[in-house]
This record gives sequence, C-alpha cells and structure tokens, in this order.
Amino acid sequence: MEIINDLSTYKSTAKTFVTIGTFDGVHIGHQKVLKNLVESAKINNATPLLLTFFPHPRMVLEKDKEIKLINTIDERIELLKKTDLEFLIIQKFTKEYANKTALNFVKNILVDTLNISKLIIGYDHQFGKNREGDFSHLKEYGQQFNFTVEEISQLNVDSITVSSTKIRKAIEKGEIEKANNYLGYNFMLTGKVVKGRNLGEKIKFPTANLSICETYKLIPKTGAYIVKSEIENNTVFGMMNIGYRPTVSGKHQTIEIHFFDFNKNLYGAKIQIEVLKFLRNEQNFKSIENLKTQLQKDKQKSLKYINGLLFDY
Repeated sequence: MEIINDLSTYKSTAKTFVTIGTFDGVHIGHQKVLKNLVESAKINNATPLLLTFFPHPRMVLEKDKEIKLINTIDERIELLKKTDLEFLIIQKFTKEYANKTALNFVKNILVDTLNISKLIIGYDHQFGKNREGDFSHLKEYGQQFNFTVEEISQLNVDSITVSSTKIRKAIEKGEIEKANNYLGYNFMLTGKVVKGRNLGEKIKFPTANLSICETYKLIPKTGAYIVKSEIENNTVFGMMNIGYRPTVSGKHQTIEIHFFDFNKNLYGAKIQIEVLKFLRNEQNFKSIENLKTQLQKDKQKSLKYINGLLFDY
C-alpha cells in the first residue's frame, strides 16, 4: 500500500475504485466497505483507493467539543496496511477544505485528480460544505461525470448498528469486550515506556509506565484491565492500571502495565498494548499491603482468563 500525504502530488491515469471517510477504528463496518472495494476493483482491473482525512473533521470544526479517537493516525495506517488497498491518501483537513461544495469535491478531486470509475461508500456517508452531499447527490454526479456509486448497507452485531461513536462510548465505559467485538480486533494503546516512581517494583509488581504523546487518543475509563503485547516477537500477557493511584497520593493519570513472567528493561521502548478485558474500578486502599493483596487477586483472575483464551486457541 502506497501512502500519499499530499493530494496535490497525486494524479491517477488508471481508473480507480474509491471509498472516502475518516475510518476511525477501522471497525468491522469499515472492513466490509474495504473488502467490497478491493474485490470489485480486482474484478474490474481498477486501482482500489481510500481517501481519508486527518485531523478528524470534528477536531477542526467542533473544537469546543473535544473528540477523542479510537486510533492514532499511525495505528489507523497500521490497520489499513492489512487490507489490499493499493493507495491510501491522507488529506489534511482544514476549515478551508471543509468549505468545498459537494460538486467541487466531486469534480476537482474524485474526477479530475483520482480518475474515479466507481465510488463505494457506507450507508450514512455525507460530504461537502455543511455535509450537503449524500447518496442521492452522488448518484446524480455519477451520471454527470460517468462513474458509478454503490452504497454498502449497515453492519449489525447483536441487532446493533456498528459505528465509531458506539465503539468510543463502549471504551469510555470500560466495555472493552463489546468494543473489541465491534472493532474485529483488540483495542490498542501505543506509546513509549518512561520512568515512573518504581513503587510497583517495591511491592513486587514492577510496571512499565506508558506515555502516549497523541493527546487526541481515546483512553479507557480508569480501572484495571487484562492486556497483552508483542515484545521481541513474543506474546506477553499482563494487567494494566489506568488511573490516579489514590492509595499513594497520585497527582495525575498514569497508564501502568505489569507483565507476567517478564523482567526485561523496556525504558525508552515503543510498545503497543492490546486491551482484552476490564477487571475492576480503581480503588483507594487503606494501606499498601491491602493494595498488594488486591493485585494478587487481580493477577489470579487475569491468569484464569488468559488460560481460558489459550485453551480456546
């Protein structure tokens, strides 16, 4: 997959099959659209292409309503690389770009730049200034500029329509297993391991402190979670705490991971954590000993869950 970070540098001479959207989460609904796109393009000897946007339009147009995203842009790229897309165009989204009319967007970008032959979109797609364009507009423009338009129906799980918004809400509530079911993969946190206060080491629960530089990344609700990570080509399980560490008078939120049967120094390393299950809410314990007792219980519960997962494999 070739990544284009500036639409002005790209112009297609081959016919393209295109889909458009922010694709935050690259969830199972998005995957349905992408699969259709790639398969249709292959049958018709066309180039499958995704035009996506960053920052997220709501981050630009609704700054007073701070939105957190399921994926960082790097995580989104990583997920899209697993598809058979040939081109990923990441268009910088600005207020000026948002002022393009639906007709201007279709004519200047889809037709003149991308040489579109077919557009495949999700069931609720809207585009152009003030989101004025919808499926019916696209059908009209398709007839005018000689490209076809296909709308992919909504995807339901347990009779619930899958959407990025519903996944974000599930993550915010700590409903990780529900979110993972909608995503089609495990929700991830990617960051750099930084030095902490080494309190975990003193109670025989050493932790890797994860620092995430992307402030727009969605962080699950505070509490304890079961997690796993790929470190040096090995799968390592553990438990993670997101919170303010009230037992030791913490002042700011931290993300700390205790890996099981693992004692390598990870300081400075970039790691990715897959979040598997919510364990419990953050608690303020009366003493460090009480905290240590609870961590032992958390570990046993985690190991039981992990053994169940491994048995299922």
